[in-house]
Amino acid sequence: MPADALLAAVIFLATLGPGQVPARGEPVPLLLQVALVAPLVWRRRAPLTVFCAIAAAAALQWVADVQLPADAALLVAVYTVGARGTWRQALVAGLTLEAGALLAAARWAPPGQFPFTVAALTAMAAAALTTGLWTRARRAYVTSLEHDRDQRARLAVAEERARMTRDMHDIVTHNLSVMVALADSAVYVRHGAPEQAAAAMEQIAATGRQALDDMRRSLGAVEHDEPGEPGEPLHPAPGIAQLGPLTDRMRAAGLPTRLEVSGDPEAIPAVAQLTIYRLVQEALTNALRHAPGATAEVLVRLTPRHAAVEVVDDGRPGHAPADTHGRGLVGMRERVAAYGGTLQAGPLPGGGWRVAAGLDIGGDKARTARREGVRRDDPAADRRR
Repeated sequence: MPADALLAAVIFLATLGPGQVPARGEPVPLLLQVALVAPLVWRRRAPLTVFCAIAAAAALQWVADVQLPADAALLVAVYTVGARGTWRQALVAGLTLEAGALLAAARWAPPGQFPFTVAALTAMAAAALTTGLWTRARRAYVTSLEHDRDQRARLAVAEERARMTRDMHDIVTHNLSVMVALADSAVYVRHGAPEQAAAAMEQIAATGRQALDDMRRSLGAVEHDEPGEPGEPLHPAPGIAQLGPLTDRMRAAGLPTRLEVSGDPEAIPAVAQLTIYRLVQEALTNALRHAPGATAEVLVRLTPRHAAVEVVDDGRPGHAPADTHGRGLVGMRERVAAYGGTLQAGPLPGGGWRVAAGLDIGGDKARTARREGVRRDDPAADRRR
């Protein structure tokens, strides 16, 4: 409002001339000048009301046959209606101003100049109204962009939470399952084979440290200058090369596992390798937890455009993971879906459980996953660049 008061004062002073107050001291021109300009102070609060007040003052001016440069306030008022009012209000204001232009031209146009005067006044009114409408459209466009930006930010937060949930489930469930199995075996052999119990305890400690490293990496909490850990290196996310150590840990925890990898892992993007690793990790963890005494086989077949993952265990007939519809398989399906692939998980006719997934490494979804995945699945990667 202070800005509008300043605008009204500037228009009043700029259009005030010595001829507007006749020598006889008649106050009519000065009062009309004030009536035309003063309502502009409230133009943002009530655009149409202000326009109507100025239009009424202009009508009195026409009746009194007094020409005033302060009629420019009408242009400011109609601009404000276009910028802040509705389309219907803008139409009403535009038609009203055009009618006033016709009346003004009919009374004050020089002889023979009526058409030109009408054209000039109409052009000024149309320019003011069009500018107001453009301003409103621009404001609406900017608002929509801000809304879209906020919506994208909310979606990004939701996706990041889903990513963290998947990773935390994979990391915590897998490592705790391995640690529990190792602890059980250590308790079982602590008297008869103390050296095996000690080895199991060492493996538990190593698994715990690995879990902490994975959690820090997933949460992006490791910094080069993190207090208490100066210069700690940032390790890349696990991939196909870490499947060997993963199966070693599963064997140590009591799940004999055979690993077979065919194809060139170097041709597979790092984010796709992380997805493959998490799929195998989750499938083996389920087998360890829900199929005691079983053996497992992991087959990974790689091509530059496709990856196939199959994990099979020979558990007892009818065995099924307790979380068939839980977070684990949901997270696996979400990871595979990011690559336009499908996931199959279910019991085998002769007993056991099979998890099979195919990833379209060269598809459109895979390219999107590669662009977004480094930030989502390996937050520390942004700082490595």
